[in-house]
Amino acid sequence: MTVSILNAWRRQVLAHRVPAVGLLVALLAVAWLLLDSGVESFSGDNRGYLGYAVLGGLAGFGATALGALGALVLRRVETRAQDCMLGFAAGMMLAAASFSLILPGLDAARALLGSGTGAAFTVVVGLALGVLLMLGLDYFTPHVHEGVGPRGPAIERINGVWLFVLAIILHNLPEGMAIGVGFAQGDLSVGLPLTTAIAIQDIPEGLAVALALRAIGLGMGSAVGVAVASGLMEPLGALVGVGMASGLPIAYPVSLGLAAGAMIFVVSHEVIPETHRNGHQTAATVGLMAGFAVMMFLDTALG
Repeated sequence: MTVSILNAWRRQVLAHRVPAVGLLVALLAVAWLLLDSGVESFSGDNRGYLGYAVLGGLAGFGATALGALGALVLRRVETRAQDCMLGFAAGMMLAAASFSLILPGLDAARALLGSGTGAAFTVVVGLALGVLLMLGLDYFTPHVHEGVGPRGPAIERINGVWLFVLAIILHNLPEGMAIGVGFAQGDLSVGLPLTTAIAIQDIPEGLAVALALRAIGLGMGSAVGVAVASGLMEPLGALVGVGMASGLPIAYPVSLGLAAGAMIFVVSHEVIPETHRNGHQTAATVGLMAGFAVMMFLDTALG
């Protein structure tokens, strides 16, 4: 069976060479940032930043769990309301990527390089790495989306529930990374509004995940349990994020851009299409604009 799965991955790589090369480049960049910066994040004054990142990731996990537990009470939510809630989450993620990741990244790179052009190029490199990472993971991680069905290699050998769980992991990873990067320099004006926004939008996401798992046949207890467990990717992703951004000065703006690129990719590739596939585009768009406005307000009030 292991040989068959490896053959499936090999065929997927041969069929999609460009995403495979992009994923390799992104993984090498992340590995380099972790190796160069990871030791710094666990030493000296940076230990406090690591604590902030872990607490931020745990806040995301707690919010996801709270939303998932809400499924025990609500049992069923109208599709229109779910699309509106997911649109709200998408709006907050887009605003968080813009105001709490890209703009601080530009400021940090400009202070470091003394050039607006150099600052923009640095953050764009990070954005590209984030997109390449998530695009590659989308091609080469077996998972399933409700709208487009199963994706990735060896999907016929993996239980449908696990395919859905892997899709959730792909969704939560960039959020956790963003939290970790936001606290990597100990700047609460970046990390606090970002964590608050992600935690707020994790509540409707946790509820939506639990209800979706229930819809594909899991019992209520199992659906809630899996949805709660999916939130663990946020503290784990936060460790990766703070590890990437705590060493070389240039690693911080690059990592901010990477986290932003990953989040924007998830919103455009997964969340928005999901909210539009049931004919509730208007409700989803209103929710997105409301989420964007709330995040903009939080970034200004808490930043």
